[in-house]
Amino acid sequence: MNVNKELQNWNNKLDKFKHKLNAAYERDDVAMIKQFKLEIAKAEKKIKNLKGKQAYEIGNQGSAVLKMPFKRVLTKQEQADMGALKKSVKGLIVVHPMTALGRDLGIKEVTGFAPKPF
Repeated sequence: MNVNKELQNWNNKLDKFKHKLNAAYERDDVAMIKQFKLEIAKAEKKIKNLKGKQAYEIGNQGSAVLKMPFKRVLTKQEQADMGALKKSVKGLIVVHPMTALGRDLGIKEVTGFAPKPF
C-alpha cells in the first residue's frame, strides 16, 4: 500500500474514533472514553509518522529531479499535447506547481525536467 492510501485510511480511522468518542461522552461511558482516547493518540502518532515519510519521499524525488541537467517552462501548446511531447523527449518529467513536488521545488509554472535539451 502506498503512503497516500495508508495516510487516507488512518485519517478515516481517526475521524471514526473521534465520532465514537463523542458518542461515548454523551453516554458517560468512562471505559469507552478511555479506550477511544488511546486509539486517537495511536492514530495521530501513525499519521504524523506517515506525513514525515511522505515529506521524505517528496524531498528525495525533488532532489533527483533537480539533478537533471536541463529544465525549462513548458508552453501552453506543449502542455496541450503532453503525449507527443513525452514521446519525443525520453526521460522527461513534468512538474506542475500545484502538486506536492511542485510546491516543494517552489516552481511557479509547469516545468519540464529532462536529461537532454528539448
